[in-house]
Amino acid sequence: MSYEFAPDLVLQGFTPPLRLQDFKLIAFDMDSTLINIECIDEVADAAGRKAEVAAITEAAMRGEITDFKESLRRRVTLLKGVPQQALGEVYDKRLRVNAGAKTLIDTCKAHGMKVLLVSGGFTFFAERVCGLLNIDYSRSNVLEIIDGHLTGRMVDQPWGDICDGAEKRKMMLETCAQLGISPQQAIAMGDGANDLLMMGAAGLSVAYHAKPRVREQAMVAINAGGLDRLLEVLKA
Repeated sequence: MSYEFAPDLVLQGFTPPLRLQDFKLIAFDMDSTLINIECIDEVADAAGRKAEVAAITEAAMRGEITDFKESLRRRVTLLKGVPQQALGEVYDKRLRVNAGAKTLIDTCKAHGMKVLLVSGGFTFFAERVCGLLNIDYSRSNVLEIIDGHLTGRMVDQPWGDICDGAEKRKMMLETCAQLGISPQQAIAMGDGANDLLMMGAAGLSVAYHAKPRVREQAMVAINAGGLDRLLEVLKA
């Protein structure tokens, strides 16, 4: 069963409202979910390769490219030679937190929930977004930088090589275990195909201005307005 709970807010598979206190963790994708841009596309602009990189990004988010790791490696290779300072310029001049993000996160935290950011993007941006929004945990990818320039490679981390859909799901489940909660007490929110594994493991899955495949599979689809529209479904 699916229906409109309010204009551009579509629910399927359950009867609202749900209670905030029933959940203990909310996990977010970053690019195009918590923030307004795909960071890798904007960094590629500094190399004059935005169109090429953005086309791969779009195909990956729609689910047309099934190997996210390979698609990310292809895109990062195209960043070779970009000055490190371009990252700061993208953050300062182009990155904005999406509407309603702070309200939603602050409300969740006020009700005792922890917040997780899991991103197929990069720690340079993820760490700063976590600081802005008071996010508790994060996992993302590290760009290799040598002599002040991107090398076109990423740095392996103790948990693995690339944060893809499977790693997002794994990190969410590990965080649930660390908190001593069931995945049914977690909310997962994203916009692209690489968020579906994480969303499928959570008690509540939320698509935010998402690709069609993601909207179809999510329990809540927010198709207009800010992230805090989730609070129309989750009641105190």
